[in-house]
Amino acid sequence: MTYEPKDGWPEETAAKVAQVDESRDSRTFTVRFDQASVRRAVIATVGILVAFSILKWLWDSAGHFIFLFMLAWLLSIAMEPSVAWLANHGIKRGLASGLVILGIILTTVAFVVLFGGIFVSQSADLIKGFPDTVHNLVVWINHTFNLTLDPNHILNSLNIDAGKIAELASTFAGGLLGILALVFGGLFDTLTMFVFAYYLSADGPRLRRIIGSWLPARMQKVFVTVWDIAVIKTGGFVVSKVVLAALSALFHVVAFYLIGVPFWLPMGIFAGIVAQFIPTVGTYIGIAIPALFTLAVDPIKVVWIIAFATIYQQIESYVFTPRVSRATMDVHPAIALGAVFVGVELFGPIGAIIGIPLAAAILSIIETYRNRYELVPELTARTQGEKHTEDEFAGDPNFVVPAGKPLTGIATPDDPTDDLKALKDKGEK
Repeated sequence: MTYEPKDGWPEETAAKVAQVDESRDSRTFTVRFDQASVRRAVIATVGILVAFSILKWLWDSAGHFIFLFMLAWLLSIAMEPSVAWLANHGIKRGLASGLVILGIILTTVAFVVLFGGIFVSQSADLIKGFPDTVHNLVVWINHTFNLTLDPNHILNSLNIDAGKIAELASTFAGGLLGILALVFGGLFDTLTMFVFAYYLSADGPRLRRIIGSWLPARMQKVFVTVWDIAVIKTGGFVVSKVVLAALSALFHVVAFYLIGVPFWLPMGIFAGIVAQFIPTVGTYIGIAIPALFTLAVDPIKVVWIIAFATIYQQIESYVFTPRVSRATMDVHPAIALGAVFVGVELFGPIGAIIGIPLAAAILSIIETYRNRYELVPELTARTQGEKHTEDEFAGDPNFVVPAGKPLTGIATPDDPTDDLKALKDKGEK
């Protein structure tokens, strides 16, 4: 081994250091595992695997009940603002919870009585007429764009045949009597959900004290914080989405009726709900499907549908949403869309509705107990073309740099070196 002495070191000193280095390089080391540590690691790994197996078994065995319980929990926290208002005005909490649930049931029954027959008959007509709608739409596309698409081939690709259409239509064709089997089939699940929602709401404070008694004092503070987040923020989020979905469905139903959209009632309800509970793309899906059905009947009406959707989105964004969602949390569209996909995968179509509230609860807890640090000057820079936001991560508007350039070495406002100041000035312009 050769050794180059450092500046100022005598050669004798450098030689001694080199000898020490050579002796270190020639030594062998024996690595031994502490038996206690290995034993703990093995036990921990086995424990994790066993716990995962138990949870998977519970989910496979009682997944449906867990799903109903989660729905009941979401319903109970959605009821909390109304229950709290009644309780603060002298009504006992149990009675207040019962009154709110009774109001929900009566509202649902009133809707079914007023519009159930129309909704079911239009849904049956929609299902039975779907192949004809697809055929007419393909004919219109061929005529308009000089194409030669085969309607029958498209229907076969969609796996739609007369047998399946007849089976689906038979469920709805008899009006309200046609769905009695579905109603009775889901009656037990609905009753179970309402019973659990009632007890979770009526005995909420007592349940909170019972769970708190199982925890040490320091963990009780964490538990209270998590409980408040789940009830207040997530509850407000659920309520705001339900209110906005109801408003959206109402306006879409009225507009589709006036425009003359085929199957205006189910289409309007579909557009209103999808637009609220499927983020980013929900608005386009809610309008695209009614537009496709209308296109096969009267293409000019599609223009009116798009015009209404554009105007309503502005009204909802600047009038309804700020007032309804003033006290609730917001969920990033990408996270919300991912929550929808996960919810659908776990629970089916209804999972698209409950996925976002569950994500909101998790994000609220993370937001409360997060650890964040001050950004270095380079990370505070805002890049050219970046969307302006009002949150804490919007970036410094006085420190704008070109997009696509490395941040390493960027001249910061605190250290605008001469050789990089030109790059900073160019970014600001």
